[in-house]
Amino acid sequence: MTQAIIFDKDGTLFSFNKTWAPWCTALMRDLTRDEGHARALSGCVGFDLDTGLYATNSPVIAGTPDDSADLMLPLLPDWDRTELIAHMLSRPVTPAPATELNALLTLLGARGIKLAVMTNDSEGAAREQLTALDVAHHFDAIIGYDSGHGAKPDAAPLLACATMLGTSAAQCLMVGDSLHDIHAGQAAGMRTLGVLTGIAGAEILSVADSVLPDISHLPDWL
Repeated sequence: MTQAIIFDKDGTLFSFNKTWAPWCTALMRDLTRDEGHARALSGCVGFDLDTGLYATNSPVIAGTPDDSADLMLPLLPDWDRTELIAHMLSRPVTPAPATELNALLTLLGARGIKLAVMTNDSEGAAREQLTALDVAHHFDAIIGYDSGHGAKPDAAPLLACATMLGTSAAQCLMVGDSLHDIHAGQAAGMRTLGVLTGIAGAEILSVADSVLPDISHLPDWL
């Protein structure tokens, strides 16, 4: 029986492209000096400025802000790495929920299921975005890549979530939209569920125990 659910954030709780495409477009325009520079910089993170979409093989989809900065720095010689990461983290983002989150999380909580978020974004950003949507209070733990437990696809941050929730890994379900999420859950000994509100398709996520269109289908699936 599932006693706890650990959610990824972007592409799972939030629709990935609807949340991050506008943010990335604005970031590219902010950091670059001309159109050619903007296209080169967006290309290195797998983002198409014309379509406003991330490529399915974009290296930043499941990565951390540090990973994104490292990809862009060769084209931004005037930027210091620490300053660039801080600049990205400080830029506002408007999260686009993948479903009506408050109703879903209330229903899951009423079933006695403990809830957590483990994201490869920063913990501070996750808390800020979830608070902006008035759903942060539903989660018993919120962990980011900078919370001291590492990042996915390592199992450690998910095991830290299980400890915070007071459950064993075997009683946890990891829900995510990328292979990083699924592989981390499997490495931690958890059941895994893929959702299609990120960039990866059903075939890629088929290594999970199951794949759903989005998390609104989770209560019936459980």
